[in-house]
Amino acid sequence: MKRLAVYCGSATPADPRYMELARDVGAGLATRGIGVAYGGGRLGLMGAVAAGALAAGGEVIGVIPEALASSEVANHDCTELHTVSGMHERKLRFTELSDGFLTIPGGVGTMDELWEAMSWAQLGYHAKPVGLLNAFGFYDHLIAFNHHMAETGFVRPAHQGILVAADTLSELLDAMASYVPHRPIFEMSASDL
Repeated sequence: MKRLAVYCGSATPADPRYMELARDVGAGLATRGIGVAYGGGRLGLMGAVAAGALAAGGEVIGVIPEALASSEVANHDCTELHTVSGMHERKLRFTELSDGFLTIPGGVGTMDELWEAMSWAQLGYHAKPVGLLNAFGFYDHLIAFNHHMAETGFVRPAHQGILVAADTLSELLDAMASYVPHRPIFEMSASDL
């Protein structure tokens, strides 16, 4: 993996562990020679991931919608900063720029990005690993819900391994590096569905 799209919050939680985690993730990727593609903001966890990666000598490519770039939240310290028309183009650019997706704590926008990466993998728009860093147990309930969807039959057996989750960055990167793509829906017949 040469570059990962990193999905995370633009908020700064009161608990300082989250900002420290974001900086550590950015630095950890950079020290492994993995570039970062991210939302292009300078605030919250987004800004901390970028700062951590840049401080460790890593590549950081920001992709930010025009509306956010013009509201003075764009991070002009990035190696490259791409301004796009909107969120759909932003997520497409993440997919084009990255060899996989890494989600750390965040809110609604982060969930939108994570679920779209999983959905696109399931369909066959990409065959890249989708990683979830469950630091501090932040995603325990989401992981349980994903299992519940599978147990109920809403996630096909062929697609139950799309989400790769781990509690530490090292474990997660190892699991993502060994990810074996599944059979996408686009290659299935109606009887398989």
